Order: sequence, then C-alpha cells, then structure tokens
Amino acid sequence: MQNIFVACNTLRDEIKLVVEDLGSTDPIIWIESGLHDFPEKLSEAIQNQIDKIANVQNIILLFGSCGNSLLGLHSSNARIIFPKVDDCIALFLGGNERKRKIDKEVPSYYFTKGYLENESNIYSEYNYCIDKYGLEKAKKIYQKMLHNYQEIKVIDTKAYQPQEILSRTSKIADEFELTHQVVEGSLKFIYKAFNEEWDEDFVIIESGNEITYNDLAVL
Repeated sequence: MQNIFVACNTLRDEIKLVVEDLGSTDPIIWIESGLHDFPEKLSEAIQNQIDKIANVQNIILLFGSCGNSLLGLHSSNARIIFPKVDDCIALFLGGNERKRKIDKEVPSYYFTKGYLENESNIYSEYNYCIDKYGLEKAKKIYQKMLHNYQEIKVIDTKAYQPQEILSRTSKIADEFELTHQVVEGSLKFIYKAFNEEWDEDFVIIESGNEITYNDLAVL
C-alpha cells in the first residue's frame, strides 16, 4: 500500500465528496472530533494512529497546524505529508492567504456543517456557560470574548447544502449581535492531497524525522 490518510472526523463530508469524485480507494483513519481545543490530546491521538501504521510509503495528514498539534509527530517507516495551513478553516477556504484576506476585511467566526455538529464551538460553549453562570453573566463574558469579531460566516464547501444549517447559524449571529453571511469555500488542498500533488502547498517529512517548529513556520 502506498498512501494512507489520517483526518479529522469534522472534515468527513468534504473528504467523502473528494473521494467519491476521484474514485479514490486510499484508506482513511478518522480522528475523533472535538480535539482542536486540546492540541496535546490531538497530537497524542494522531501519533497513536501513526504508530499503528505499517507497510505504507506516505502518511497524509488532513489537518491544519491547530495550535502546533502537529509538532513532534513522526514515523519511522513512512513519509508524513500535510498541507501548509494554519487550521482547518484555512483548509476549507483554499489556504492561509485567503483566510487572512477575508478576516482583514471582516473579522469572522466560521462554521461548516461538520464544525457545527461535531466540534465544541462558540455556541455550545455559550450554552454551557449559561447553565453554569446564568444568562446575564454568560452574555457579559461572551461580549468581551467576541469584541473583535463582526460576522458569522458559513463556508459553502459544496459537501452539504448551507440551507441545512443557516437557521442555526443565523440564530447564533443574532444572539451575539453579529452579521451573517455564506462564503464560498475551496477544497483544492484536499483534492491535491488525494491526487498526490504534493507541491509547495504541502510539507513533506521524511521517515525517521519529526515535524519541527521550522516545518510549521512555513505555514
């Protein structure tokens, strides 16, 4: 076997779309959703899966750096390949540059269907805060937390119909007094990963080496 993918379950809809479009038969190992807020746990979960992999040439990680969660990952018998993106939002938007451009215009909090349903997100945390501290205190806490944001953006990745979640994301935007918009996504990094187009948009770590700060600094 030549390639195996290790990917976050939050990306399942988008990866499934690409796999079906390309007719790929490469195996995929799914990592539990909800670990993005805990980089050490995410790193441990990915490394545990890497350690179980044998007899492949390339292990492709479909993650962003996500708080340096990729730092130190290694394989003794295969190359590790991953896209040059800061986080999975940039992966859905077609890269860091586009995400930074969008955020410069309107600082935003992003959702996809996968993020809304599988990840600990701002709204689920807000409801937890209400249960713990009451509505009034929770609102004050989140007004301070969100003072730099102006908009809730739903990324249309084409892997789902945005209408499926717009009623929920609109409610979130209204609750936090933010504007609300759908923005076009891009799955070019995922397509390139499955097409073995590992060019300047990817980092390649040779077998026996660890992912270092220098490797992540190029993102």
